[in-house]
Amino acid sequence: PDLWRRDYTGEIEQWITLGQPDEADVRRACGRAREVIVVTYSGASAQQWWEKNASGLSRLKNLTVIDIDEADVDALEALYGRTMRFNALIQDRETQLMGDAGSLALRP
Repeated sequence: PDLWRRDYTGEIEQWITLGQPDEADVRRACGRAREVIVVTYSGASAQQWWEKNASGLSRLKNLTVIDIDEADVDALEALYGRTMRFNALIQDRETQLMGDAGSLALRP
């Protein structure tokens, strides 16, 4: 995974993958973790990935797929910096990122 969280026993609580993983990899992750999150961010390509894999992945109860809009990805890129730091506020399905270079509201 790109990011994961384990409990004190070593069990994987949360498995987070970015991009468009292979369906078999997502199924394997769902078998190993309590919660699996796939974050897509590439517009039409992400939509095609979902259409190709939706029938198999929609049956997995512990899977969440989140798509970040292409315009939001471009706005995030504008905030990118070598030593960037963000504060994040997550409320009512919106994420507010605040940093030195500005802020951005994301609604995945």
